[in-house]
Amino acid sequence: MKFGVLLLLAVAGGALGAHLLLEDIGYVLINMRGYAIEMSVPGLLLALLLLYLLVRLLVRLLRAPRQLGRAAGSYRSKRARKQVTRGLIEIAEGNAARGERLLTRGARRSDTPLLNYMAAAQAAQTQGADQRRDDWLRLARERSPEAEIAILLTQAELQVDSGQVVEAMTTLDRLGETAPDNRRRLALLAKACRAVEDWTRLREILPRLIKSRALETGELAELQRDVCAAFLEQAAREGDATRVDEAWATLPKPARADPAMFALYARAAARCGRHDNLEKALRKALKTAWDPALVAVYGELETSRPAAHLGHLEAWLTRRGDDPDLLLATARLCLQNQLWGKARSYLESSLSLRPDAYAYRLYGQLLEKMGETDAAAEAFRLGLETVTGHTALPAPES
Repeated sequence: MKFGVLLLLAVAGGALGAHLLLEDIGYVLINMRGYAIEMSVPGLLLALLLLYLLVRLLVRLLRAPRQLGRAAGSYRSKRARKQVTRGLIEIAEGNAARGERLLTRGARRSDTPLLNYMAAAQAAQTQGADQRRDDWLRLARERSPEAEIAILLTQAELQVDSGQVVEAMTTLDRLGETAPDNRRRLALLAKACRAVEDWTRLREILPRLIKSRALETGELAELQRDVCAAFLEQAAREGDATRVDEAWATLPKPARADPAMFALYARAAARCGRHDNLEKALRKALKTAWDPALVAVYGELETSRPAAHLGHLEAWLTRRGDDPDLLLATARLCLQNQLWGKARSYLESSLSLRPDAYAYRLYGQLLEKMGETDAAAEAFRLGLETVTGHTALPAPES
């Protein structure tokens, strides 16, 4: 509509101009430095139009190289983007080698070289080419130095996944110079330390892991248990009761309230000879919360008052006579005190409620002591079946 109105106005204006010019085409004289140029008004208008067109042409010619360069750059960028897309598709479809070639071929011309090189590094990792993976990540750092933290984190994660734990720890230590409290770095460092069982360093970074919330609550609790268990085991092997207590004290209160953790501590302390104190502590804990792991440890203690110790177990049996863990613990204590008849009765009751390889082993050893070798062999056979899930061959008849 607008164009139509303008066209009508132009036609009307042209008609009016033509009418005026037909009556008198006009006369133009240009005199400059002794030169005179004469022409009609239409001639002047035509000359001005030609001059305008000439100027436009010259401007176009002057701008052509720059425009051609922009067009070429736009074409190369578009092609590089297509290569990135094709490369990522190839990797997603399982063609890692072809995807890597496509990504690196267009990396220099790409608008996102960081994406190219990091994706190429992951593709190289899937092919087991660790050196090539590190080369791509080095190029990524050179092209995008501002992204060094992200690149080093990716490198460390890929190294951990490929089993290069020592190399990963070196990368994470380098990253620690610039981003020591980075959550992802701490999580990867914990994973690497756990893989090589570097419990000392894990214990050092635990406070930062807790503060930064780098791990999920459940994962962090499991890590704390593993660290504590490792130090408890080490202290127990050396018979150092003080170090056992120190390792236990490093755990937060919620972890110390966990029966499984308390059972680990109790076993370690028992190996250091603290049986009487543990008997009281375990009895108190079992009154608060009955737990099979604590019952098992209670039955392993060698206290100075074995009769009272056994009395507590048998008193619990009056209320929990169908508890196989309690029956097994009571049987163990009877074996310690050479009460063979009671031990046999408790073991048989426990096994009738729940077949257990350890209980079968104790039962077989007891039967051997009592001279019942055939019955002992049968007990060992049943214990083997319980462990393997396959029927064991019976002992040959003599």
